[in-house]
Amino acid sequence: MLAIDDPKKFLNQFPSGGIIDEAQRVPHLFSYIQVAVDQDKSKQFFLSGSQNFLLMESITQSLAGRVGILNLYPLSYSERQKAGDQTLGQFLFTGGFPALYERKTPHIIFFNNYIQTYLERDVRTLKNVGSLTDFARFLRLCAGRVGQPLNMSALASDTGVSVNTVKAWLSVLEASYFLFFLQPYHVNYCKRITKSPKIYFFDTGILCFLLGLTAEDQLDNHYFLGNIFENAIIAELYKKRTNKALRPVFWYWQDQHGNEVDLLIEEDLGIKAIEIKAGQTYNTRMTSGLKLWQKLSGNPSGSQFLVYAGDRKAELECGTLLPWQEGIEC
Repeated sequence: MLAIDDPKKFLNQFPSGGIIDEAQRVPHLFSYIQVAVDQDKSKQFFLSGSQNFLLMESITQSLAGRVGILNLYPLSYSERQKAGDQTLGQFLFTGGFPALYERKTPHIIFFNNYIQTYLERDVRTLKNVGSLTDFARFLRLCAGRVGQPLNMSALASDTGVSVNTVKAWLSVLEASYFLFFLQPYHVNYCKRITKSPKIYFFDTGILCFLLGLTAEDQLDNHYFLGNIFENAIIAELYKKRTNKALRPVFWYWQDQHGNEVDLLIEEDLGIKAIEIKAGQTYNTRMTSGLKLWQKLSGNPSGSQFLVYAGDRKAELECGTLLPWQEGIEC
């Protein structure tokens, strides 16, 4: 391969720059790109790669201060609609990987292959993952904890590994954009980083697969429907902001009595409070967390939203009731 054997000659093929896919496979090429860009500021190289942790390591070592970083997440709801309108079930079950829309790959076949290649190609390259079987079980156990405060000790015990191993593996999943965390919100900033975070997946298609769902209609009576729905809304709101090159500042709030608000978003010098419910019929119990949060924080009603699976929009005493299609635009 020319990029490995003669990197200067390889780069000279691109007098104005170029696109290099899977760039992390040739890490020593980055130092040559640095020299080429420093010598000619007009040159631009677009570097892409599926192994984010290896790609970022090479970038930070060789190209710090010379790059702009774009993260490519699964398709958003608005992008998926270009392939046809989606019902709520399709939105939750299918997820946002392009192959599921472009090639109409069956759900179970795609995710079986995806998980297998993710384990074999990406995870095996990391020294702190000794057993792929344990790691695959760990993925399923993470899915079973979606939307819940994370107990690292319990997760380690169920997986059969140490707490330090769980922390390392979670870092792998976060670095490869498999999942992300919501930290708890406290008025005392220091407490924000000492309490348990919640786990969410960037794609609910993967989440459904790891939870063992094989068909969309299984969602209707699934005991995790509320968690899956909550994950989908939060992931969409996260992608909406990152796709605009914004840095999402997301939290959840929960008091010692179990009262909670699913999502707090810090932006525009204020806080949006969003409660998420998978029910299709509104009832006043759905707003109990928002009412308490408003009482404690003084948050204005205009910054509070209840996103649900129904289709009615209404102004409530403590905020705005939004159907899910509008809720993902908050």
